[in-house]
Amino acid sequence: MEFTKKEKLAMVKMIDYVILADSQVAPGEMNLLTQLMERFNFDTFFIGKARDLKKKQALDILGKMELEKKKVVAKLLDEVAISDGFLHEKEVNLIMETLQHIGMENESC
Repeated sequence: MEFTKKEKLAMVKMIDYVILADSQVAPGEMNLLTQLMERFNFDTFFIGKARDLKKKQALDILGKMELEKKKVVAKLLDEVAISDGFLHEKEVNLIMETLQHIGMENESC
């Protein structure tokens, strides 16, 4: 499945938010991020650009995607949240907020 550049920016923005939600970046999260960089063809510079994107803009972009793409994002956010071996409450809240905003509230952890 191909994502547009805007969709990837929005997706990376929210993945980064989940990674940083508990104020710690664990090795498992970094490993998964590296895998995602290869899978979706982006680099650390792209992550910086995604960080510049406002959260509301990212959520609006994700909300306009087709259902199958939204399902991929929901799964990725869950994978990122558990990649450090611990599901933090802040991560869960952020994922739930994101999925609710994009109309996928039944896809959460």
